[in-house]
Amino acid sequence: MPRIRTIKPELFINDRCNEVSVTALLTFIGLLPQADDWGRHRDNAAIIGGVIWPQRAEHTAVHVEDDLIQLSIAGLICRYTGCDGKRYLHIVGWFEHQKIDKPSQSRMPVCTGHHPDHRCGPCKGPCTQHPDPSLKAPGGFGEDSPNPPRALDRPAPPAPTPPAPSRATSGPALDTCGAAATTPHEGVGKTPGQKAFSEPSPKTPRILSEGSAPGSRILDPGSFFPTGRDAPGAGGVSAKELIGEYVASCDRRPPEDVIGHLGRITRKLLDEGITPEHVRAGLRRYAGIQGHPTRLPSLVNDAMNAPGGSGAGLARPGFGSTVPAHRAWTNPADPATAYAEEL
Repeated sequence: MPRIRTIKPELFINDRCNEVSVTALLTFIGLLPQADDWGRHRDNAAIIGGVIWPQRAEHTAVHVEDDLIQLSIAGLICRYTGCDGKRYLHIVGWFEHQKIDKPSQSRMPVCTGHHPDHRCGPCKGPCTQHPDPSLKAPGGFGEDSPNPPRALDRPAPPAPTPPAPSRATSGPALDTCGAAATTPHEGVGKTPGQKAFSEPSPKTPRILSEGSAPGSRILDPGSFFPTGRDAPGAGGVSAKELIGEYVASCDRRPPEDVIGHLGRITRKLLDEGITPEHVRAGLRRYAGIQGHPTRLPSLVNDAMNAPGGSGAGLARPGFGSTVPAHRAWTNPADPATAYAEEL
């Protein structure tokens, strides 16, 4: 179980502590309360990471193993194999920096390299069972694999010796099709079904004319533009540029949800064929009144068809610009000529 330990101020200016990374130093400090009263602990990166880094999911057991390797190289911990064949570690210099009044008996094996006279947990005294020297540190193979070698791992068998031609056979040799060979030596040293190729293969090896480009080679057959890019609107102005102008005009950056919603609506308007100038005018009006992003289409419509715009001057609403507007004649100089068609 964890215990309260002391950390000396000299730890942070110690040369060996400054040789390791910051995460390795935190792992070393976390081992102090987790080790038993003799400075021993299980050498298991998953266990150590679970008790020291329980709320740091980004610091996995692989990172903890790297921390332990750094601490071992710096001489802050010693990783050894106990007499029970399991991996353990102990903190070097434990008895110099930790003063424990009534230490409890350790249940873990002792490191015979540093403390051969200390009590061993399984042996109940000085360690009498030395670990198997064939056991190595984590990452090495202490013994041969019990599984037999696979067929791919075995050496290739020698090539079979071709059978000698039979002397009892008389007459010309026959090829695989049953026809007589053209030369008396053709077919000698070959088993039935084998024949030398008289001409090279008509298929030439393929040669790539250009280098391979990174990225996926799967293209979207239903789109004309590469996926993941914004299709430019009319006039070469994209929805991303229009939204960028709107964001730049704001005093403070709008929320990402609002920017994303406006971007989708702007892209849809450009796809409908609305000119970027009308969309830009609608965005300027939206910047002045704000509100829900769904108001943008109506503001763009106001910019397109507002009085004084391109539709101004039409006397009869609902007709296109091709219908001429009626001009009122008042007090003409020649009424007969002016109203000749209407009289």
